[in-house]
Amino acid sequence: MTETKALSPSAPWVELWTTPEDIDRLDASLLGTMLTQLHVIRAFEEEVLDLAGRRLIHGPAHSSIGQEGGAVGSVLALRPGDQINGSHRGHHQFLAKAMQYVAPQGLDPRAPLPEEVREVLRRSLMEIAGLAEGYCRGRGGSMHLQWIEAGAMGTNAIVGGAVPFSTGFAWSHKAAGSENIAVTYFGDGAANIGSALESFNLAAAWRLPVLFFIENNQYAVSTTVQEATGEPRLSGRGLGFGIPSWRVDGQDAVAVHLAMKEADAYLRTGGGPAIIEADTYRFFHQNGPFPGSAFGYRTKEEEQEWQARDPLTTLSRELVSRSLLDDEAVDALRSEAKSTMADLAGALLEQDPDGRPGQQRIRPSLWPDPAFVDVGIRGDDRGLAGVTMRELEDVAAEDRVEMKYVDAIAGVMHRRMEQDERVVVLGEDVHRLKGGSRGATKGLVESFPERVLGTPISEAAFTGLGGGIALDGRYYPVVELMYADFIWVSADQLFNQIAKARHMFGGDHAMPLLLRIKVGSKTGYGSQHSMDPAGILATSVGFRIIAPSTSADYIGLVNTAMRLDDPVAVLEHDADLYQRSFEVPKGDLDYGLPLGKAKVRRPGSEVTVLSYMSMVDRCVEAVDQEGIDAEVIDLRWLDRGSLDWDTITESVKRTNRVLIVEQGSAGTSYGGWLGDEISRRLFDWLDAPVARVHGSESSPSISKVLESASLADVDEIVTGLRELQY
Repeated sequence: MTETKALSPSAPWVELWTTPEDIDRLDASLLGTMLTQLHVIRAFEEEVLDLAGRRLIHGPAHSSIGQEGGAVGSVLALRPGDQINGSHRGHHQFLAKAMQYVAPQGLDPRAPLPEEVREVLRRSLMEIAGLAEGYCRGRGGSMHLQWIEAGAMGTNAIVGGAVPFSTGFAWSHKAAGSENIAVTYFGDGAANIGSALESFNLAAAWRLPVLFFIENNQYAVSTTVQEATGEPRLSGRGLGFGIPSWRVDGQDAVAVHLAMKEADAYLRTGGGPAIIEADTYRFFHQNGPFPGSAFGYRTKEEEQEWQARDPLTTLSRELVSRSLLDDEAVDALRSEAKSTMADLAGALLEQDPDGRPGQQRIRPSLWPDPAFVDVGIRGDDRGLAGVTMRELEDVAAEDRVEMKYVDAIAGVMHRRMEQDERVVVLGEDVHRLKGGSRGATKGLVESFPERVLGTPISEAAFTGLGGGIALDGRYYPVVELMYADFIWVSADQLFNQIAKARHMFGGDHAMPLLLRIKVGSKTGYGSQHSMDPAGILATSVGFRIIAPSTSADYIGLVNTAMRLDDPVAVLEHDADLYQRSFEVPKGDLDYGLPLGKAKVRRPGSEVTVLSYMSMVDRCVEAVDQEGIDAEVIDLRWLDRGSLDWDTITESVKRTNRVLIVEQGSAGTSYGGWLGDEISRRLFDWLDAPVARVHGSESSPSISKVLESASLADVDEIVTGLRELQY
């Protein structure tokens, strides 16, 4: 017969309760601050729900009423330099962190609220109302609250979307030798999200000082925890990753605080991440001022049972029983918080001249200027000051040498890491195989072993970690995606988080990151490793895109890109470019190429041919083969904010015809949006519709013959040129 042996997890998992002695041991001023914050947050949320009920809040109002104990109890255990982020239901955590920042000495429940706290409440309320003086200038609203100076790094509308960024904050703390930690708050729904679980694993593998704080409020909208998972004790998730975990009554702010102190002590000793699950309850529906029972998925009896354990009344009772406060002082605190919020909300409103008597509206002067709508999508070029800009033709022939494209990738990154100790490279296998899977990180780990990070196979986790590093700002992350198709694996982190972070949080804070993307077409790797992502990236908001076609351009474009405060995607064609050699300036890995400047590779007067990356040389070959006087322009910068319209316009006004050339599939075409833009901008100078050359509708196949048939090449360019002739 087989034998079995019971196995034990490598990490502890405990449930924590308070005893009467616990409160006796806590400082009275801490308990007073705790109760004050609870009441202030409750009054704030009630005012938000009132405004929402009167349709004065545009968008959702995800109330944290009932869950304040977890936020206040945990945040008051943090230090000023610690960072937090959270989910769409994050008002309470944001306010707790902001109040701790502006009132580090604590809050006296018997005293009027300090002006600094009133200002936090005012700006938070304005943000939720979408007004110009909010923390994110009205762009964030209820779900995107950020105040980086206070360590509140941003709440998030995507379930689980903020979790990977927190590992980036934690990595930065650890790399900088700081004792600070990161805390990421999320709910029971996010505990089943892949990016959250990937982040558990990455944080555990790298021993990052991040606390995963699970607010188990029993419902993901209307679906119960018991329906959604086989183990409703969500702190049990930690055991599979070797993460110590605590389970605690989230209605007891003191219990949460004590659990947080224990987890905090563990985190700051370098042992790695921890998990706290606070068992709590949202008193209202997912969104808005109605209870869940109004929608039929909860009973009134269940709601009453949880409301009897309201964290405000629970703590008030303890303080009164220990003669730290009396009932009159608690009532006065409640009145002070309510009147403060009524005053702040009233200052936003006026009588609606078009409404019925008594109907109010937001004062029009408080709204953002509509002209602000696109401001802050990307940064400016101030980081390029002092960079020498030069093209290859500016370099004498005797001062050039041949360099493989893949060696240019490794060489310029080595130089940047040598010159800037903030640069960190991460991705799958970048630290092994003599430079990763294709040699593009050759020599880096030998020179910079602490800054070349080989990641688990978890694109969502490590791209999000890179995003967190970028938002933190102390380091510059270079993230490698082994193949372009993996943008879909990490899509939330790339498109919803990294790309949008600057703009949706107000446009003021930088997001400097380089995303290296290898294009795998013509390698025989088939449909899931062969896409050209230019069209996907260009039709999304936030990324700058560079597509170098030569070794010299790679060096110059990357040097420019890494001095911007934006996320920049650099496209690298494996089969067509990596092993090709091109001339580069001898001994110079520091020059840049101008931001947003295309390159005319072949001048001409009959047709303007626009292309990028490996197709540029094929365009020149096709033009020469046909004997057409065509102008071939290497776009180099592909995103809307960087595209060189001056060069394109000047060429089209001379040639009156346009052919856009790309190698990849029709459905994800870059030329689709570019052709439309040219047609609208330059219609009066076009003698023919904008023509396009691209691959087939299908993704490339493994079969060499079918792969070739699915991709555009010289023959297709020749055909496109012929069809434009007149």
